[in-house]
Amino acid sequence: MDEKLLEIREHADQGYAPMVDYGSWRVAILNFDPKLLPENIEAMQRHDETDEVFVLLKGRCILFIGEGRDAVTAVYAVDMKPQKIYNVKKSVWHTHTLSPDAAVLIVENRDTTYDNSPFRPLSEAQRRTLMDLARRIQQSGGY
Repeated sequence: MDEKLLEIREHADQGYAPMVDYGSWRVAILNFDPKLLPENIEAMQRHDETDEVFVLLKGRCILFIGEGRDAVTAVYAVDMKPQKIYNVKKSVWHTHTLSPDAAVLIVENRDTTYDNSPFRPLSEAQRRTLMDLARRIQQSGGY
């Protein structure tokens, strides 16, 4: 079929990939990436100009939310459920970890870039908290 009528995109590799850009919005896919294993997460990111929507398509994704304005002061974990919409509000610190079979749909502003999306390093205590939260969730349902 002509792509002027219908675009079909897929992403089977590891990590993040933008799939469709239109006007001011973007749809992307995030697949498992070893960089996002709990023991490898060293920072959280926020988007200062937009909310960001996550939808778990398959597998398991734990969404970590960081409280605080200029720095992460507390870390929370949400075990995402398939087909639910998780809207991370503008300027909220976040990161995630995925099971090897996971895929997450992401909707964000097309102009979301590193220029308007700062990262903040996590302290050793925060990294331990993040790993403990992930371990508890994983033990409750396994990866």
